[in-house]
Amino acid sequence: MGESCAPIDLRPLSGAYSADHGPRAAEDVCGGAREGTITRASLRLHLSQPAVSAHIKSLEEGLGLTLFSRVPRGMELTVEGERLLVKVEQMLTAHQQMLDEATRIKGSLSGRLRLGACSSVGSASVGYLLKAVAERYPDVEVSLEHGSSAAIFRRIIDGSLDLGYYNEAKTEPSELSTIEVERFQIFLAAAPGLVPMPVDWEGLAAFPWIYPEASACCALAAEELFRAHNVRPRRVVSVDREGLTRTLLESRMGVGLLHEPTALRAQARGELDLLAVSPSRRARSASSSLTARVARSRSSARSTRSLVRALALPSERPGACRAHAAVFGCGRRS
Repeated sequence: MGESCAPIDLRPLSGAYSADHGPRAAEDVCGGAREGTITRASLRLHLSQPAVSAHIKSLEEGLGLTLFSRVPRGMELTVEGERLLVKVEQMLTAHQQMLDEATRIKGSLSGRLRLGACSSVGSASVGYLLKAVAERYPDVEVSLEHGSSAAIFRRIIDGSLDLGYYNEAKTEPSELSTIEVERFQIFLAAAPGLVPMPVDWEGLAAFPWIYPEASACCALAAEELFRAHNVRPRRVVSVDREGLTRTLLESRMGVGLLHEPTALRAQARGELDLLAVSPSRRARSASSSLTARVARSRSSARSTRSLVRALALPSERPGACRAHAAVFGCGRRS
């Protein structure tokens, strides 16, 4: 004998069919078609039998069609129901795809990311970041610009750059959230044989000193050396490109400050003598960092910080100067 089933309760849940009940009613129609009884359909859908009946009735009234007929075993699709079932299943598939895509959109970053890098930042760090953005945030388009550390910092603060590496030897502004990616020292260097050893600091004051403008980390390191040895150079040549500083030093124009990687390479090749290390290596911790500027909205701040943290390059080496990057222009897609 056929399976007994509860009578089909066709009392509507809330009257005529409405678009608000579309996906729910469509799921009930599919469940009823697959199971053949309201009892099994309600179990499959985790709904009460009256709720399943009401959803089916609501859809039938809205369409002006009878989708199911009673049979001894429960219910079965009518001819009209058979024809509509394929469309109902397609609608449910499309509805789920829409929800999945909405979830992906809400959870992803997109837009144009303007990246700046000061000349002293290694190409490996920048290359790693570009590769990581491309792999992890494929909807983010990146443009790369180069400039001095001070210029990069100013553009990060004024918003004309979304992301940028810059060097710093002091505490970053409170609106920046920093993740350290590298540490390095600052060396005082000169052409081989230019400065007699041991170093006479009074004599060094007679040479032109070559380093960037006052806000740069090398300039701050120079001030520390001046205070530590109670000297003041007679002439300062302000240069915002480390490559140019190295060229001027090799031409015996004076003494100057270089970041650790550049200084050690030049020393290993016999191109420069290293005279001293900035005392800031003993006074404070310093590093190269990836920095996120705190965004106005909490959701955007979380997004940019998550991007920065995902792309950080941590290091444990002691040093005297920081390089930062700030992110605050890459928002969520609306």
